[in-house]
Amino acid sequence: MTDAVELSPTRKSIAAAHRLVVKVGSSSLTTSKGALDQARLAALVDAVAARVDAGCQVVVVSSGAIAAGIAPLGLRRRPRDLATKQAAASVGQQALAHAYAESFARYRRTVGQVLLTADDVVRRAHYRNAQRTLNRLLTLGVVPVVNENDTVATAEIRFGDNDRLAALVSHLVGADALLLLSDVDALYDGDPRGGGASVIREVTGAGDLDGVDASGAGSGVGTGGMASKVEAARVACTAGIPVLLTSAAQAGRALGDADVGTAFAATGTRLSARRFWLAHAAGARGRLWLDDGAVAAVVRRRRSLLAAGITSVEGTFDGGDVVELLDPSGIVVARGVVAYDAGELPDLIGRSSHELPAEQRREVVHADDLVALR
Repeated sequence: MTDAVELSPTRKSIAAAHRLVVKVGSSSLTTSKGALDQARLAALVDAVAARVDAGCQVVVVSSGAIAAGIAPLGLRRRPRDLATKQAAASVGQQALAHAYAESFARYRRTVGQVLLTADDVVRRAHYRNAQRTLNRLLTLGVVPVVNENDTVATAEIRFGDNDRLAALVSHLVGADALLLLSDVDALYDGDPRGGGASVIREVTGAGDLDGVDASGAGSGVGTGGMASKVEAARVACTAGIPVLLTSAAQAGRALGDADVGTAFAATGTRLSARRFWLAHAAGARGRLWLDDGAVAAVVRRRRSLLAAGITSVEGTFDGGDVVELLDPSGIVVARGVVAYDAGELPDLIGRSSHELPAEQRREVVHADDLVALR
């Protein structure tokens, strides 16, 4: 898709954003053999530098460390086994950082490398540290280049989490918008490689995605796929951050008038760092199943969860851990910090407060430590 589209309010807000997160996938930075493509990287830097020169602060979330290690290690293709992937990432992280530093140097811009693992956004203290570091880099005029630490983060290598990482980083830095760049020019209502699929230009709410099959779109080079990009867009939008999804080949226009690709409107309000962490970053250690009355209290009335509304407990967790709250059909409707250990709850669930000893009448999940997801 190359024709310009009408500038909706969402696109105008993205074009006017003062602080942006730009995520680029491996497939957009690699050659047909899977190695790092210096020309593609330079084209991306050209577009980002133009936006920075216009007064915008930009964080780049970049895949490509494993690809950058392929040539130096003499590999013929992207490795499949974990140990070789980690070795390629170890070598490639240096090569990728050097490539970005050299390319941004053409515009007299300094680059800072920030390597993160899931642990850095799951653990609250690490989350705050990452937030402070990124904000300081931006105020110093540096372009942070964020990547998963693939050398040690095994889950990220297996599942390709950079799309989700970009959404989390967007909230970490208080971004005004998120750009997701890949090898597909927009979101389609089916796999565009099979023909007959139509472009979805604007997404104003979850209903616009009803019947959309994003599972097949994407390349074989990256590991995220279109489904992970749609999920990353959902996470960002529900936190008040609009998203533009398009191809890296359209980076100039995406970072300019935002008149390409698919625009996702912000559907929620900006959450505090703690509430966003609870909703999207923290790792859940267990699950609590609720009856309909408890779901109504937690989701619609934003009340604390009491033991009387719990029907079942799943998982091993301690008081202070994050748990998911499920409705009777098994849908996760909220997340929160539980006040009891898993072993304490079976004797409490289903019982009203007046049936319990005084020391056990506190809320299972207090409203201040709870985020509704519906």
